[in-house]
Amino acid sequence: MVKKIRDIFVERRRYVRLQTPIPISYTVPETGSIHNTSTKNISADGLRFETFDKELKEDDLVELKLGITGAPNPVHAKGKVIWKKKISLEDAAPFDCGMEFTEIEEDNKNTFLKFLCDLIYAIRKEQKRTRKKD
Repeated sequence: MVKKIRDIFVERRRYVRLQTPIPISYTVPETGSIHNTSTKNISADGLRFETFDKELKEDDLVELKLGITGAPNPVHAKGKVIWKKKISLEDAAPFDCGMEFTEIEEDNKNTFLKFLCDLIYAIRKEQKRTRKKD
């Protein structure tokens, strides 16, 4: 019996996650506090980042600014915290946080999607170059 690729490879995510640091700032509207950090990974529908913000919790809605390389202005978006986990048991340890985008400003969608496509293309190009060396 021949198995199909989709039966062997199970991926829960709809979009590939790109392991790249992008500077971000987020504001929690309830408190008005602004926090700066960078992404651990990002995709078309969400991102993961590290924070020391103890007040941030699951289901919080936040306003985001993403510092996209080459873009004249940050990409403005809104997101919802899906999960938050302490990185270690130490009291001063930061948290890992997963967030899904709920809205990306219309003017910023093309900038954001072009950035992701360019990043994917660059990764594929590097992979091909590395394979040729082997």
